[in-house]
Amino acid sequence: MPLYEFECPGCQHSVELLVRSPEEPAVCPDCGNDQLTRLMSAPSAPSMKGGSSSLPVAARGESCGAPRCCGGGTCG
Repeated sequence: MPLYEFECPGCQHSVELLVRSPEEPAVCPDCGNDQLTRLMSAPSAPSMKGGSSSLPVAARGESCGAPRCCGGGTCG
């Protein structure tokens, strides 16, 4: 079930709602309005320890250090 961000034109609140099906209308929990506008959500990037803002990249045959990359072993 996807989580979407909506804005209510009635009370101007932004709210995240769990959408169970496309047929089910999203309803503002504050004022009950069902004419919500779905907002564009930006995906979050993985955070890296140590303050690095770049993603780990391994050369062929080396390990990038990420536990989920290549099963945690060497890539290549």
